[in-house]
Amino acid sequence: MFGKKPPAISPDDVRAVLDQIIDPEAGKGLVEAGFVKDVSVEGQKVRIGLTLPTPAWASRPELATKIPEQVAAAGDKLKVDIAWGSDVLRSRPEAAGEQNLVPGARNLILFASGKGGVGKSTVASNVAAALAQMGANVGLLDADVYGPSIPTMLGTHERPEVSGQKLVPVVSHGMKLMSIGFIVPPTEAMVWRGPMLAGALTQFMRDVEWGDLDYLIMDLPPGTGDVQLTLAQNVKVSGAVLVSTPQDVALADVRRGKAMFDKVGIQTLGVVENMAYFDCNNCGTRHNIFNSGGASRLADELGVPVVGEVPLETSTREAADQGRPEVLAHPDSSAAKAFNGIARTLATMLAKKAMSQPKQKASGLKIIQ
Repeated sequence: MFGKKPPAISPDDVRAVLDQIIDPEAGKGLVEAGFVKDVSVEGQKVRIGLTLPTPAWASRPELATKIPEQVAAAGDKLKVDIAWGSDVLRSRPEAAGEQNLVPGARNLILFASGKGGVGKSTVASNVAAALAQMGANVGLLDADVYGPSIPTMLGTHERPEVSGQKLVPVVSHGMKLMSIGFIVPPTEAMVWRGPMLAGALTQFMRDVEWGDLDYLIMDLPPGTGDVQLTLAQNVKVSGAVLVSTPQDVALADVRRGKAMFDKVGIQTLGVVENMAYFDCNNCGTRHNIFNSGGASRLADELGVPVVGEVPLETSTREAADQGRPEVLAHPDSSAAKAFNGIARTLATMLAKKAMSQPKQKASGLKIIQ
């Protein structure tokens, strides 16, 4: 009669509610999908431990709203707390005998363009920063030896230290970075032939202490040459993202880039249309400075998705010049929202691919709340 008051809801009741919440990406209830790791109830307090296949899981913002609402509705005055975790798996599991110079990187994404001047490095650095901000372990490799821009865009020209026989990546904005720009003075011209270029890139993969990474983003030089072939032969690439502006002259080179990746067996994950439009603050009109919809039409032609459309904004250029990615400098801007969307789309795409494969050894739970 005077015993402890029973909880307002049982853990099994909570699990039943959670399995009625269908995750739009997994297409299953949260329990069936394997996302629910722990449920505890103490009085009116409900604590739910979730483990997602990536901290950038596309439906996480939706789940963060839906779970407390639906669980709280199952009881009286329930307070719901969610502990978020992640366990990122390889989208391309290791095969015996395959060469892989960066074994610690579970997912390696190439950012490429058929031609220069389309903002590929801006897209790559912002997507990398977005993934890091969401809680992933991220590395960013500037593979554009002739025109390294990552040191400027990330605000550091620090020289990497040496540990034993390996270089220690420079750390900036929560990411591990490596670039020839950290080693060679900016005033020195890089007059290297193909073999020297391939050798330098191989060293940046093999002889750098990348450690444990959820994602290694590689910013490639424009074109379809030695760098792309070196990568195809030496690392386990998860996929490539082609960056373009909407005009025909840039899109023609995207076709060649897709054909090159097809030849070397690298999946093209999708196309990013950069500088897709400009919204004028003064007149309130949207201007399609570089044409419109070109990437969408090309993506349909190539059979790949458009993973994002990034507007042309002055703040993006200013942030890069100041050494801060737009997603950190101006998180509420339209461009930052586009970069975050691209990061979530790519991470979710690779996570779903990993989930469809034979069960892998867990990479280690990370708390991402």
